[in-house]
Amino acid sequence: MFSHVMLGANDIEQSKAFYDATMGVLGYKAGMIDPKGRCFYFGPKDVFAITKPIDGQPASKGNGSTIGFAASSPEQADAWHAAGLANGGVAVEDAPGVREGGGMKLYLAYLLDPAGNKLCAMYRMP
Repeated sequence: MFSHVMLGANDIEQSKAFYDATMGVLGYKAGMIDPKGRCFYFGPKDVFAITKPIDGQPASKGNGSTIGFAASSPEQADAWHAAGLANGGVAVEDAPGVREGGGMKLYLAYLLDPAGNKLCAMYRMP
C-alpha cells in the first residue's frame, strides 16, 4: 500500500542512532545518509527515511499520528522497544503487551523517537 514513509528529525545523527538500533532489530541494515543529509532504510519493497524539514522549521510530531512497524513475534517487538529506549526513545502508552479488540489480538509496543514521532512495533497474533 505504501511506497515509503519519511519523518522529520531535528538531529539526523541522533535519530540515525535510534533508527539503526530499532530498525536493526527488525532486520534492516543501518541507514544510509545521502548527499542532502537524509537517512534512508531500504527494504525489499519499502523505504523508511528521516530528514530535516525542507522548510527550515524544527521537526515536530503529528498529534494523533503513529507509524507502525511489523514485528515477526512478541519477542521481536520487545527487543525493538528495548533498543529504542536504549537509544534515546521514550516509552508511551501502556507497556508492551497484548491488546484485543474488534476480533483481533495484537502485540503492541509504543515509543516516541528523539524528535517526538510516535512509533509502534506490532505483531498480529494467530
